[in-house]
Amino acid sequence: MNKENMLKRAAANKMTRRSFVKAAAVAAAAVTGVSCGLDAKPEATKQKPNILLLFSDQHQADCMGFQNHPDVITPNLDKLAKSGTVFNRAYCQDGVCVPSRMSLMTGMYPRKIGVLHNPDESSVIDDVVSLQSALRNDGYYTAAFGKRHLKGEADLGWDYHRGHSRNETPGNSYWEWIEQNGYLDELLHDWSAEFGGRPPTEHLPPADLATRISKLPEDMTMEAFTAKETIKLIREQKNRDKPFFCWASFYRPHQPYNAQKRFLDMYEYSKWGQGTANGDAIKKPVTLNKSPDTLPPALREWHEGKNKVWRLDKAAEDEQLFRFYIASYYALVTEIDHHIGRIMQALDEEGLLENTIVVYTSDHGEFVGRHGMVEKCAIGHNVYEDTLKVPLIISWPDTLEKGQVVDELVELFDLHPTLLELAGTELPHTKYGIDAKSLTTTLTGGKSEKRKYIVSENWSQAAVITENHKLGIWLDPTEYARQWDFRSFGDMLFDRNEDPNEINNLAGVAEYSEIEKQLRAYYDEFKQKVPAIGKNEIVERAKTEDTNIKDVTFI
Repeated sequence: MNKENMLKRAAANKMTRRSFVKAAAVAAAAVTGVSCGLDAKPEATKQKPNILLLFSDQHQADCMGFQNHPDVITPNLDKLAKSGTVFNRAYCQDGVCVPSRMSLMTGMYPRKIGVLHNPDESSVIDDVVSLQSALRNDGYYTAAFGKRHLKGEADLGWDYHRGHSRNETPGNSYWEWIEQNGYLDELLHDWSAEFGGRPPTEHLPPADLATRISKLPEDMTMEAFTAKETIKLIREQKNRDKPFFCWASFYRPHQPYNAQKRFLDMYEYSKWGQGTANGDAIKKPVTLNKSPDTLPPALREWHEGKNKVWRLDKAAEDEQLFRFYIASYYALVTEIDHHIGRIMQALDEEGLLENTIVVYTSDHGEFVGRHGMVEKCAIGHNVYEDTLKVPLIISWPDTLEKGQVVDELVELFDLHPTLLELAGTELPHTKYGIDAKSLTTTLTGGKSEKRKYIVSENWSQAAVITENHKLGIWLDPTEYARQWDFRSFGDMLFDRNEDPNEINNLAGVAEYSEIEKQLRAYYDEFKQKVPAIGKNEIVERAKTEDTNIKDVTFI
């Protein structure tokens, strides 16, 4: 019996987590002739799979070819999806970069860690065991390339890393690499699209909707840098006697939206059409012209032109701004896909493809014109599908199911216990425990326990998500967010079956009163199960600090 069939049979027999790990080890040993004891060393260590976590920032889950998007071109992600399992309803724990990444790497909810926005820090972050630390302790070589955006112990455990920013990898970052190669002016030109000019480009103001064509050569972008370092690690794997865990983290399609002209030229944006898949111009988002009056207060402010970058008031008068931004976003997704293709080719050429778990996901989504919005406006809401749902593909061709599509609710941070289990690595013992659930049963063809609901939560709003409905509950924003009148706007309830675009707010509608009551009860249950240890620490500290944390600028 080959390794794949053996594992499938074990899954059908409702194998336990420990028996799955043992079965994988035995199967690997049977193929190679290595001792099959779980404690056999060093041979058993060599049989562990490599793990490649391909990660982007702010990728709307629907913006991929295999999801039948009318425009977006992603041949390499499409191929990866066919080789593994696609989770159609994966959600981040908080639609902001740092909280989402911290949850992923610790397996803990933001409220427990005490990181609900990018600047947050609580003492809990010093009592966690990161995913990479657990793997490193079990014999893995660990590396990270690109944007990490982690804090405390969650960013420890790397054997080697090269970040995009100087503070993540002092002396060895992307920015310094760009300076060494003589392209700092071009980078600053691109960067100023969102942040305004810095010397020597101080005359450049932010671009409308933070969108400006890149001046960097194709092999000098942040995406190319992440791919270059990842491919180098793959090529050097033959010189190591241990498996690798590599976090290949792309900065895009996050703003500033600096697309390479080659990829932008794939998308016609001079007019609205039926979609480039039909050889036409890009298709107009269904809710692009939705009335701002139906949006929460923070999102309405952007439509009123109160933000110097997100000038949605100008875009409403000139939809070419929207078309240029949306096409640029699509082009950035295609650029990432291009580099993923290069990485996958390197895995294949080095003979590592069959025994490498490859994951593609993102920390959160983005509006891409839906609801007439740009970016994610994360401080002002945490409810819309566009920003909370993330792409999630898991592939290990020789061992896991292929071509599987899962529509059940899962959470992004479930990757933490899932990857440890697939690697045969014990869950770390931590002071506060792990909240995430392993997806291994689903990945091996078995049936996992169906979730009744999941919760995504920031300081302003908690979203309770079920199979068919979603409730956005406004929280007290006075502790951390700016003073928008959330309360008078009211909570938000959507029927995902009848209203997939989330236009009609049904909160307070009599016909949905029992559903609303049930979702509120779910949130109460969630709060009882998941203590707000870190969150409460930050709230208490804010009461005594002189700094007005409500004025912090969030990125």
